[in-house]
Amino acid sequence: MDEAQASEFTRRRFLKGAGAAGGAAFIAGCTGDGSGEAGTTTGTDATTDRTTTGRHATTTDATGPYSVTMSPMGQVEFDSVPENVFTVFPQYADMAVALGRGDAVNAVYVPEMSGTTMNHYYHHLDGVAFDWEGLHDPLADGLPKELLFELDSDVHLADPAWASTQDNWTRSDVEEIGSQIAPWFGNFYSGTRASPPKGYDGYRYYDLWELFGKVAAVFRETERYEALAQIHADLVSTIQEKLPPKEERPTAVRVTLAGDGESFWTYHLNEPGYWLADTRPLGANDAFAEKDWGSLWGQVDYETMLEADPDVILHLWGMTPNYSMSDTLASLKDHPVGSRLTAVKNDRVYPAGMRYQGPVMNLFQIEMGAKQLYPDLFGEWPDYEDGQHYPRIPEDERLFDRTEVADIITSGA
Repeated sequence: MDEAQASEFTRRRFLKGAGAAGGAAFIAGCTGDGSGEAGTTTGTDATTDRTTTGRHATTTDATGPYSVTMSPMGQVEFDSVPENVFTVFPQYADMAVALGRGDAVNAVYVPEMSGTTMNHYYHHLDGVAFDWEGLHDPLADGLPKELLFELDSDVHLADPAWASTQDNWTRSDVEEIGSQIAPWFGNFYSGTRASPPKGYDGYRYYDLWELFGKVAAVFRETERYEALAQIHADLVSTIQEKLPPKEERPTAVRVTLAGDGESFWTYHLNEPGYWLADTRPLGANDAFAEKDWGSLWGQVDYETMLEADPDVILHLWGMTPNYSMSDTLASLKDHPVGSRLTAVKNDRVYPAGMRYQGPVMNLFQIEMGAKQLYPDLFGEWPDYEDGQHYPRIPEDERLFDRTEVADIITSGA
């Protein structure tokens, strides 16, 4: 399912977090936005205790049982706010960070890659960090049931439908974990709008921010969610109001140079699914829009890339420690066909982030893409070197307020 072989990362003990998600197969593509009522909750406790820090009110732990409803789980009951949280993919860890609950996370996919990438963004948010050291990698050895029993989590922020497809897992195994340890609460197939496995009829799709609203309801942090969602809405509105007519926008591709150096894993830009939550709002012309790969990604050779010849190449995973952008650029320039690509000749090959983006990552990745695609409108993307944090953007060229985001996340902490 993936082109790259992820490094073997050391798993160390998770020590702290100012707020806080099998293998290399997930980097290019896996199986699996939509409508939904974000943050629907019911419960016997009708009141919510609140504290206010600055201009932002935040929801604190209310007493009494409550429930949150989301597909495919349906109505999920909680006796109290989860304090020990299992995640697989980093979008859910990023949600926990955004809600001031990152220190509750006990596992995340390839901790060093996910955590380092998340911290590349958090570097610009005062008081926000994700200490990934010591977190378990839930997919290092498949998805072992023994690990879930060992972690004894209060909630599993993962999709039970997805879990049922993993090696040595059945639907009864999923039900066992949900009944003996803690409920599942996740929705994987909204990422690509792919079909869920059999037995999950009526599966509902959500966009990234709807999912975030649901998770916020689990932690009884709906006001934090609403404040961040408003920043996101303002960011998207600001960008879209300035976009030129479609025919004047650049052509672009989202790709990853394959390990063989002779092909690219390619992704659509504007299709539904929260994996595209950072590119779809930007409305660039997808140079591979007419390609039907049977999913959001496919594989093409250099000749096909040259036929499309996009104005801009966005290299997925380029901001992660798994890829060297300098090596990637050198490979493109040294290749007899790659060197003829317009984006290569015009120095418009840029690092992109991760598909597994939560809300905070999404804000930065939308800003990143806007600058890479439309520098005349939103300011140029700064030079980037391997291993650096997200570049420092001049204050008057930032597309959202870092201080406001940090204040929302850390308020009440």
